[in-house]
Amino acid sequence: MNTISSHRDQDNDVSINTGTVTLQGILEIPHNACGIVVFVHGSGSSRHSLRNRYVAEVLQKAGLATLLMDLLTPAEEAIDQHTRHLRFNIPLLAQRVIGATQWLQQYAPTQSLKIGYFGASTGAGAALVAAAQCPKAVRAIVSRGGRPDLAKKSLNQVKTPTLLIVGGRDQMVLNLNQWALEQLQGQKELTIVPGATHLFEESGALEMVAKLACEWFKRHFNLISPTNSILSSAEGVNYHVSTEQSV
Repeated sequence: MNTISSHRDQDNDVSINTGTVTLQGILEIPHNACGIVVFVHGSGSSRHSLRNRYVAEVLQKAGLATLLMDLLTPAEEAIDQHTRHLRFNIPLLAQRVIGATQWLQQYAPTQSLKIGYFGASTGAGAALVAAAQCPKAVRAIVSRGGRPDLAKKSLNQVKTPTLLIVGGRDQMVLNLNQWALEQLQGQKELTIVPGATHLFEESGALEMVAKLACEWFKRHFNLISPTNSILSSAEGVNYHVSTEQSV
């Protein structure tokens, strides 16, 4: 059963200067971390997303640093509660992700760490657009129940290894991810968690997402060998592998 913490003993709050605005985040850096994962939340969510925080805790236990961040300022969030237009402004959100990436590259405790993106729902679209614009900065991307179709014009520019994770009962999003898989360049995989719906609320579903994401990041941060993969051996997981394309 999924166990999602609703509190933490101590938050390592940070203010992230993206160049245009300052965003709030939670930065966790385990001892001897070799990489960091930036979480890009979905529409209407925030750095306090319980599902993202659960996945972040799994990554931290595996030795990966994490940055959970807001994509909007408090003032923007207040406006968006009424207009709902900023949460779907993918170019704007992608620029915020790029700004956070540059901040990590300049921030002393994280500047030597390899960077990955974990995007949920609409946040996956923003993460893919950001990766297309700064390919040398991003080593790996994981999308959870993502909307990669929102990055439509950028998909064929994404060379970063990308794992798309979709619930088997999330048919509309599954169709969108199957289409996006064909557009992506470089190494890419679509993994289906049978019986899971969009939010992966079913027993064991979010745990599987966390395990798959952890392996993907560690593999592409060069921390484990592909031969140790659970993508092809995990019970209850259907997967589709598309090999790297020449460019």
